[in-house]
Amino acid sequence: MHLYEDPRCPVYEEFESTGGGPELREATVRGETRTESLASFLDDRVGGSGSEKAVNALRAAPAEGRFAEHHQVLCRHQPEESEDGFTHDRLLELAERADGLRGPAFDSAVKGMKYRAFMKASEKANEDADCNGVLFDAPVFSNLLREIRREPEDWQNYVFPDVATTPGPF
Repeated sequence: MHLYEDPRCPVYEEFESTGGGPELREATVRGETRTESLASFLDDRVGGSGSEKAVNALRAAPAEGRFAEHHQVLCRHQPEESEDGFTHDRLLELAERADGLRGPAFDSAVKGMKYRAFMKASEKANEDADCNGVLFDAPVFSNLLREIRREPEDWQNYVFPDVATTPGPF
């Protein structure tokens, strides 16, 4: 699943609370879906670097097997859109809420912006992607995920025909 979310964006919270986010999270936890892309478009629009830092921290979470859990924590503690609230210290503090996430490798990745190249490539892919309202209709999104699981080869190139240019899987 190529999902372009900015952790500072209010639409991100809407998707996660009333849209298809819960179904996607459960599919990810069950190992049926991989989330392959995030975005940081609000930093340029409203200022700051919190989106980039949060995307970098989210990208570091899969190495610890805690992407879905960390994703949920960041959504629940999203700052106001105009607030650049995702600092390195705040992200490490929030990571404490996802059991087993914090450790030397994760902390180093967060502080050192290890996944900066991923974040830049993801942002470029986001700029090139088409958005679809299906994300905000939970039953429709759930049905879409079932269809993709049933016949994944039919969906390989549906929205993103040039998958090779988008950031790699978590």
